[in-house]
Amino acid sequence: MLVSLTVGKVDAGVAVLLTEDKRLIEFPSILLPPDIHSGSIVDINVSRNLPAESRADQQFSALQHEIFSSFGTSTPSAPNLRCRNATQTSVVLEWDPLDLATSELRSLSLYRNGTKAGVIPKDKLSTKISGLALDTEYTFHLVLRTSAGQYSSERLTVRTHKMTDLSGITVTPGVMPPQLKDSLAETVERIGAKYAETIRIDTTHFVCTEPRGQAWEKAVEMNVPVVVPDWLKGCEREGRLVGVRGYYLDADPKLRQMGQPSQQVLAAQRLSVGAPQARDSPRIEHTPPTPERSTQGGEGFGGQGTSEPPTPPPKPAEERLAEERAEDEAEQTRGEVARPTVLSKETEVEDDDDDESDSTEQGRESRDIESPEPQMKTKPAPAESDEDDDDDSSERGNKDDKFDEVAL
Repeated sequence: MLVSLTVGKVDAGVAVLLTEDKRLIEFPSILLPPDIHSGSIVDINVSRNLPAESRADQQFSALQHEIFSSFGTSTPSAPNLRCRNATQTSVVLEWDPLDLATSELRSLSLYRNGTKAGVIPKDKLSTKISGLALDTEYTFHLVLRTSAGQYSSERLTVRTHKMTDLSGITVTPGVMPPQLKDSLAETVERIGAKYAETIRIDTTHFVCTEPRGQAWEKAVEMNVPVVVPDWLKGCEREGRLVGVRGYYLDADPKLRQMGQPSQQVLAAQRLSVGAPQARDSPRIEHTPPTPERSTQGGEGFGGQGTSEPPTPPPKPAEERLAEERAEDEAEQTRGEVARPTVLSKETEVEDDDDDESDSTEQGRESRDIESPEPQMKTKPAPAESDEDDDDDSSERGNKDDKFDEVAL
C-alpha cells in the first residue's frame, strides 16, 4: 500500500510527517532521502512481512522454553533452624546450607522474639547469641530473602539454663600434664558437661595450665575464657556454675581457690564436726578452776587473805548446815557479844534449807554475809537513851530465846 505524506519539519533525528487528514507521524530522518525539506511530499509503501513474523515467533518461543527450564523447575527452600547448645546466658543456633535453587541471595536475617537481631553473613551456618537472661525463654527464626521471593523458617523456642544446670558447659583442653588432662575429662563427665578436643563455636571454656599452642591462640582470638582446671573442681564442689574471675590463667594465684561449699555441705560439716566443738570449748576455756583454801592464806571463806579467791561452786545444804552448827558451838564460848551475829546466821541457814529453789548466786551472797570474824570485831554502838536500852535488852532477850531453841 502506497501512502503520500507531507514533510512538516525535519530535525537531525526525527522528521514530522503529515497525512491528508492532518495527522502527525514521527519518522526517522535517516530513512528519508537526503534532499528532503519542509513541504516535500514523500511516498511510503507499507506492507506486511509474514516470513519475518514467523521467524520472530520461533525465536520468542525458544527463549521462553529456556527460561522455564532454567528457573521454573525448582524454587528456594526455607531455612531449617535448630539449637546447637544453650548455656545460662548464651545460645548457639545452626542451620543447614541454604537451598537457593537458581535464585540469588539478597539477605539472611535472624529475628529474636519477633524483633530483628542482625544479618547473617552469606557463608555462615551458625551463630552465637550472648547476653541473654538466666532461665528465660526466647523465640528465634530466620528470614531468607532471594531474587525468587522471601522464605521464613519455623519458630524455634529455646530456654536458657539455671545456675545448677551444667549441661551447657563445653570444655576444650589445652597444654597440661597428661594425668591432669585425664582427671579433667572425668570431672567433665561427672558434672554432665561436654568435652571437645578442638575449639568450636559452642566452646564455653578453654582449660589449660600453660598459655601456648594453636588452640590457646584460637581461644584468645575467639574471646573464650581461659581458665585453670581448678575452675571445674569448684563447679563440681558447689554443684553450680561459678565465676571465672579468680580462675583465669593469668590471675593472681591467691584467688585460685575452690568455691565456697554449698549449703548442704556446710550443714553436714556442722553436724559432724562443728557442733561438738562448739559445746566442749566453753567448758574448757571459760570455766575457772576451784581454788584450794590452803593456798589462799585465809581462814574459810571469810579469811583476810592477801588476795580474794574465786567464788567456789555451792555446797550441799546438809554439809553447809553441819559447818554452821559447828561454828555456832564455837561462838557460844566467846560470849554474848557474838550471839546476835550467830543468831542471824542460823536463821539464814534455816531459810536456805527450807527454800530449795535458791540459785547459786543467792548462796554466794549469803556466804559473804555469814563471815563471823569481822562481825565479832565490831563493837556495839553506845546507848543514846534509856528507852533504847530497854528496847535493846528486850530484843536481845527475844533473840536469846530463839538462839536457845535453835541450839537445842
